[in-house]
Amino acid sequence: MKITLSQHFTYKTLLLYTLPSIIMMVFSSVYSIVDGLFVSNYVGKLALSAVNIIFPVFMVVGALGFMLGAGGSAIVAKTLGEGDQPLARRYFSMIIYSIIVLGAVASILCIVFICPLAWLVGASELIIEDCVTYGTILLAGSVPFMLQSAFQTFFVVAEKPHLGLIMTLIAGGTNILLDYIFIGVLGMGIAGAAYATVAGACIGGFAPLIYFFAKNKSTLRLGKTRFYGKQFLIACYNGSSELLSNISASVVSMLYNIRIMALLGESGVAAYSVMMYVDFVFVAIFLGFVIGSAPIVSYNYGSGNDVEQKSVFKKSVTIIAITSVVMIGLSEALAGPLSKAFVGYDTELLEMTENGFRLFALCYLFCGINIFASAYFTALGQGLLSALLSFARTLILRGGMVFVMPALFGTDGIWLAVLVAEALGAVASISCLAAKRKKLHYA
Repeated sequence: MKITLSQHFTYKTLLLYTLPSIIMMVFSSVYSIVDGLFVSNYVGKLALSAVNIIFPVFMVVGALGFMLGAGGSAIVAKTLGEGDQPLARRYFSMIIYSIIVLGAVASILCIVFICPLAWLVGASELIIEDCVTYGTILLAGSVPFMLQSAFQTFFVVAEKPHLGLIMTLIAGGTNILLDYIFIGVLGMGIAGAAYATVAGACIGGFAPLIYFFAKNKSTLRLGKTRFYGKQFLIACYNGSSELLSNISASVVSMLYNIRIMALLGESGVAAYSVMMYVDFVFVAIFLGFVIGSAPIVSYNYGSGNDVEQKSVFKKSVTIIAITSVVMIGLSEALAGPLSKAFVGYDTELLEMTENGFRLFALCYLFCGINIFASAYFTALGQGLLSALLSFARTLILRGGMVFVMPALFGTDGIWLAVLVAEALGAVASISCLAAKRKKLHYA
């Protein structure tokens, strides 16, 4: 079934159009989980702690790709909605070239300072060497990782979401296969996990680059362009929520690691690592939906189709609400088996992880609407509001609660901190959606 941005979306067509993005994001998360499974079971819990300590640094760099991908796609989709395809292609080309340049500079700077960065984010004497090894290799692959993140959105804008899914499946399959070869067969340890991740990112980032440079049947193509300063700044502005969200999430992960290391040691960080890996998959469902639906919102906003805008908004909120409830049930049912898969070799660590995850997973009741609200405002060009919501939810609320809740509820307070932060964030998100509905014509 051929689905275009300009058509009317029913529940069926909306889900069909966003499904490739959902599967793509879930699969991207799954092959990150495979890294954790191999590292935990073949190398040990200290190596798993090292991965969780240094990974937020990599995500801060990768946030540039999320920012320009989300903010740039809103501009490109809006320009397509206005009927100017040649200009949309030039904007698209500028965004992709900018990601390559910025990614290379950020990657080099972080590699140079990787050792002090590792100490800063919570590494201990036991894991500093693994942190530096894993971080150096991972940061060397920042450019393809950032391109992969951006192309996930641009494939949807180009009305080729299935191609983005295929690229991600191939990249993920490569990562999983190489994890087995490098760690399970060759015994390369934590370095093997990093090399496998970078290899997968190279396929996910460079293969789309080749596709869009070649003649293709999509609405987008890479070619000659110039630097559009105003549009670049608008893209950064629109995508600032994604930038702040990723940076804030990374900073909060660092705060959690530092706090947990002080309260529970390396074992506590390992337990938190398991929760983060599982969290990647559950949150990826929400992220995949908003990535898939955002170009529809931007296109209709650009074309002035308020009737379709209201229809898509209502259907999206309903889908998010139903998914949130289903996630609570799934997470509680799978807490035991998933925890055992990662740390079943350590009884004490397994008990800590399973108990913590059952408390942590309650946050899925609220995080869906928070992710949707931020992405929805980005798609409508409301970058500042989107950024404020993301900043408040992640850095202020999550970062603050990790210090408040343990003081009130002990160890359980660590895992409940995210639930309280997401609940408060949901109040802010729903309030903003209600306040802006008439001005932006979506309800």
